[in-house]
Order: sequence, then C-alpha cells, then structure tokens
Amino acid sequence: MASKTKKNHKYIQPVLWRKLLFVWTALSFVAVIADFLNVGVIESSLTSILIIYVAVLSAYSSEKEFRRWHDYHEGRHPGELYVIFWTLLLFGILIADSFLGRGYKMPDSVVSTYIVTLGILALTKTSKALKREK
Repeated sequence: MASKTKKNHKYIQPVLWRKLLFVWTALSFVAVIADFLNVGVIESSLTSILIIYVAVLSAYSSEKEFRRWHDYHEGRHPGELYVIFWTLLLFGILIADSFLGRGYKMPDSVVSTYIVTLGILALTKTSKALKREK
C-alpha cells in the first residue's frame, strides 16, 4: 500500500493551521503582557483573544491528531513548546510582579488558558502513544 502524505492529499493543509496558531499565540502573549503592564486595563479584550486562541489551538490539535491517525501526519511540531512558553510567561509575570509589588491579579482567563493548553497537550500525547501501540 502506498504511503499517504500531506503532499498527495489536496484537503490536508496543516501549514495553514500552524501559521494561524502562531499568529494567535503571539497575539495572546502580547495581550497578556500588555494586561500585566497596564494592570488589567485590557482584561475584557484579553478574554476574547484567549478564547479565540484556545479555539484555534483546539482546531489545530484536532486536525493534527486526525492526520496522525489517518497516516497523513509528517514532520514534528512539539506541543510541549506551547506549554513551556506559557509556563515561562506566567512565572515571568509572577516574578516580575513580586519585584514590582504592584499587586497584579492574573485574570481567570489567563489561568484557564494555561490549564486548557496543558489538557490539550495531555490528550495529544495520549493519542500519540495509542497510535504508536496500534
């Protein structure tokens, strides 16, 4: 049986989702940092941005797992990097706030986004392990 690849299947477009996720990740990080620097001034916009980020991350991860299970997945784009970057961002803000003493309260939407990102990584790692066993 011939090996299936993204190159010979016109409906599989992983690059689009990856680029879209990169844009929303960058925008989310900028918004979180701006919210910290301006002590909660943009919290309502931040929530909307993070909701869209989670939706794009979910769509990208789902599409990636679909490709994996149907043998269209190629390349390596580890989801651990997203968790590492979010962890560094949150710890960086907590450390900076402790030095600045501004009493910044991290919005619930930021904490929720971090938890969802961890959950998506756990699901995709489990899916990957199950696929390898198959």
